[in-house]
Amino acid sequence: MQGYKEPSFQDRMAIAQRAKTKALAQLNSKAPIDPAEQARRIASRTAKEEAQQVKRAAAQEAKAAAQSAKEAAQRVKHDEDRLAAKTSLAAPERVLTEAELKTARDLRYAARKARKGRS
Repeated sequence: MQGYKEPSFQDRMAIAQRAKTKALAQLNSKAPIDPAEQARRIASRTAKEEAQQVKRAAAQEAKAAAQSAKEAAQRVKHDEDRLAAKTSLAAPERVLTEAELKTARDLRYAARKARKGRS
């Protein structure tokens, strides 16, 4: 049985050179791309990129429209709140008289009696 022999520098260089030539031979043996096929691929890629740009632009416009609608709704709500506060300060609250309070109290009492089943 023979032991492992360390390859010399020349052996390693020869192995590397054979690997390079084999790789170059494989690369050169590939059929060149047909110019019509290459043009079709470029056109396809360009169309895809344009479609993505249009889609992105539409998404940005939709986002901007949603943002402006949200801001408009906030402005309207703010205006309504301000108007409500202004009118509540302008109109004094109605104070119930003692007779109205007694009538409301009597109605609640009668409703409670009716719920319990008494007359």
